[in-house]
Amino acid sequence: MIGRVATPAAVPRPLTLIAGPCVIESPELVQEVAERVQAICAPLGIDYIFKASFDKANRSSGASFRGPGMEKGLEILAGLRQRLGVKLLTDIHESHQAETVAEVVDVLQIPAFLCRQTDLLLAAASAALAHGRILNIKKGQFLAPWDMAQVVAKLGEAGLGADSGRLWLTERGNSFGYNTLVVDFRGLPQLADLGCPVIFDATHSVQQPGGRGSSSGGQREFAAPLARAAVAVGVDGLFMEVHPDPDRGLSDGPNMIPLHRLGPLLEQLQAIRAAVGDSPATSSL
Repeated sequence: MIGRVATPAAVPRPLTLIAGPCVIESPELVQEVAERVQAICAPLGIDYIFKASFDKANRSSGASFRGPGMEKGLEILAGLRQRLGVKLLTDIHESHQAETVAEVVDVLQIPAFLCRQTDLLLAAASAALAHGRILNIKKGQFLAPWDMAQVVAKLGEAGLGADSGRLWLTERGNSFGYNTLVVDFRGLPQLADLGCPVIFDATHSVQQPGGRGSSSGGQREFAAPLARAAVAVGVDGLFMEVHPDPDRGLSDGPNMIPLHRLGPLLEQLQAIRAAVGDSPATSSL
């Protein structure tokens, strides 16, 4: 181009994908999902982290399936790592779980409902620091993006600061009336301004909390459009719950993505990312 000097393009950072079934239903299911998603991500250059919960402690109904529990769940996850070499993420709900879980997984996750629980945050930060792990905090449905500054400050005081690169923030939609979540995409760069890598949770953002009375509903048909929009705005990674047969899944079935649709979606997302760049958008007007 006349009058301008070309500069080499920066090497883009790999997109991170956190994906797996909502809950550990069986060793066979987690093996199937992890193998297939790993095979999809490898040729696309996507950094894959397998996700599944050992206990869904916040189910709508007390009669709902919660998972195998911490001891059995961690045993299943550890076996998966040994067989596939895959990285792992799971969530914790109580302070006493942090140290034990950090011995097994690469990423500790704090559920959105618990994102301001100081004792839980400090226990998770301590375990992450002791074991060299990452801590992913889901932004509460009830919080503005800038309210997460106080969460980041708590963790910074505990020694796990934003500048460590090991404190991640995840957007998962905002409460809007009853049984409804909406995504304000302005929140993604606002979260990025806090200095942490930002993840967008495409499937929980289409959840309808308690929408079926004894269980949550969801609109999985909107997960892909929201994921495309988030990548266009600019995120470091995506969180998607996937399942071979979501309608028969034991938790969060209505918003999980069918596994056979994941590959084409990720190809689209990588194309969008290549077109717009790989860092969170900031205002330059």
